[in-house]
Amino acid sequence: MIRCQSGAWLLCALSLISLSTSSTAQEWTRFRGPNGTGESEAKTVPASWSDRDYNWKIDVPGIGHSSPVLWGDRLFILSADPETATRYTLCYDAQTGKKIWEHSFPSQRHQLHKQSSYASGSPTVDAKHVYFAWAAPAAITLIAMDHDGKTVWTRDLGPWSSQHGFGTSPILYKDLVILSNSQEVKDGPTPACNMQAFDSATGKDRWKTDCNSVNTSYSVPAIFEPKTGSPQLVSTNTGDGIFALDPLTGKRLWSNAFFDKRTVSSPLVKGDLIFGSTGSGGGGNYLIAAHSDGTEPKLAYKIATQAPYVPTSVARGDLLFRMSDGGIATCVDLKSGEIHWQKRIGGNYSSSLVRAHDKIYCASMDGEVVVLAAEKEFKELGRTSLGEGIRSTPAIADGRMYFRTYSHLMSIGGPQNSRAAVGASN
Repeated sequence: MIRCQSGAWLLCALSLISLSTSSTAQEWTRFRGPNGTGESEAKTVPASWSDRDYNWKIDVPGIGHSSPVLWGDRLFILSADPETATRYTLCYDAQTGKKIWEHSFPSQRHQLHKQSSYASGSPTVDAKHVYFAWAAPAAITLIAMDHDGKTVWTRDLGPWSSQHGFGTSPILYKDLVILSNSQEVKDGPTPACNMQAFDSATGKDRWKTDCNSVNTSYSVPAIFEPKTGSPQLVSTNTGDGIFALDPLTGKRLWSNAFFDKRTVSSPLVKGDLIFGSTGSGGGGNYLIAAHSDGTEPKLAYKIATQAPYVPTSVARGDLLFRMSDGGIATCVDLKSGEIHWQKRIGGNYSSSLVRAHDKIYCASMDGEVVVLAAEKEFKELGRTSLGEGIRSTPAIADGRMYFRTYSHLMSIGGPQNSRAAVGASN
């Protein structure tokens, strides 16, 4: 607690402002922000904008679909050279777009899905380190670096096998880094799917739990807090459906095999409901809402009409907003699944939805951002072209939104809505 002495009110006020700024800046430390919900209450992100409104816009070496994560004024992303598969870890000043450091890591070219890249996973960050993973056939590599770009530890997690490439992201829980290692099933005694936890300070093994998937899952876990009992780590895959582990020990708690196809979207936890979706390039997509009291979840409802395969949904209050891969947006009652509205927005989507207060941001593959009102009645608020395709999910921190297209990074909005020079120096 800060105690203000007589005559020291100005120093106290500045200290409180500093604490407030520090605490609110840590909004987006993992894929899709706080617990993977994609939510921010920022009111300073516009519904549409022009090039002159960017705080900054810069070139990024290589290409990738890694989403930005932030700690204070430092922004971290991954990228890769599409010709050599060389991976890049990059740190930028979130206020100015100036590059702080860049490190490259040689790698090996291998088969990818046409919509993937060699840098499709996103980092996660805490006060000391940024953590990230990528894979080539020879190995999955998990790395921790400090905020100044020095490697703290590296783990080789063994070979990787998937026709679509690697694309999942680690998360942090207390002093653990947790990563889903989900691959194509191979013959042999070692399961191709597991969840692993590592000591965030040292990289040492803390636990490892086998999963039952039959194909690669790209689901990024979240934490579910039942009304009674301890927090649970929830994730999705084909074989286990929606499942939960004890995040501290890896002990399997429950599962319900809701899915019959691949899971690419990530679980969304809202109260006692857990949402997940499944699908394939050939269709048959559906979304599940499962109710849990901390034990095996029961089906609350299933949506098989214009359900998402890749994009993860977002919520506001009792409303759930989803986007089909083919560009049809839907708002439903979060608890019942009743449709309030459904509209064809146009375009195709890989990026997940995010919400800034009362606005939903939808970034199509061709780089058009459509902004919808986060309301029970449909309203389109704006459309803006980013000038390049995008498959990453935007980040929101300190009142600003950050978009990462294939080869650019840009910032819009903020308390001052400053207009730093477009094309800030690297």
